[in-house]
Amino acid sequence: MSQSEIILILGGARSGKSTWAENMARTRAGDSVLYIATAEALDDEMRERIDMHRAARPPAWQTREAPRNLPEAIAQLDSPPRLIVLDCLTLWVTNEMLVSERELQKRLLCQLDMLTDWVRLHDLDLIIVSNEVGLGIVPDNELSRHFRDMLGKVNAYVAQIADKVYWMAAGLPIELKSLAVNL
Repeated sequence: MSQSEIILILGGARSGKSTWAENMARTRAGDSVLYIATAEALDDEMRERIDMHRAARPPAWQTREAPRNLPEAIAQLDSPPRLIVLDCLTLWVTNEMLVSERELQKRLLCQLDMLTDWVRLHDLDLIIVSNEVGLGIVPDNELSRHFRDMLGKVNAYVAQIADKVYWMAAGLPIELKSLAVNL
């Protein structure tokens, strides 16, 4: 019997996270992939990015748009795929944050728990993509600092429950979780 695996892929902008996640998904599950997209096309530049991502994915993959409320993306599935790609936590946290700050962390972690529990229950693999935004300068405004802190907490939470965590730098994946020191 196989066992589901949760994989987190972190890195900076344009580090190759999405491409690597898609290649991993294709290798592991072929056409039996559900792609949960969290981006919203709110301007022309974002529409172009979304179109580019859509064109790169195999046409047989299912896609669910889920800018908010991750559990809704899987609630309507007729049958589970072999693997789910969630791309990306960064935009999802942004979208949830802009809707309401009320109990934001609790709401985010609850949705992640529901998704990961469902994945484990159905014995699927889950690849989660997220940006690491905490390596630069301290943002100059409260909203940006709150976003950076919230995404950092969400990334750390997912890293703890993930089976593997990869850091992408210049298109090169480095497996982090096996290198981590446990005290």
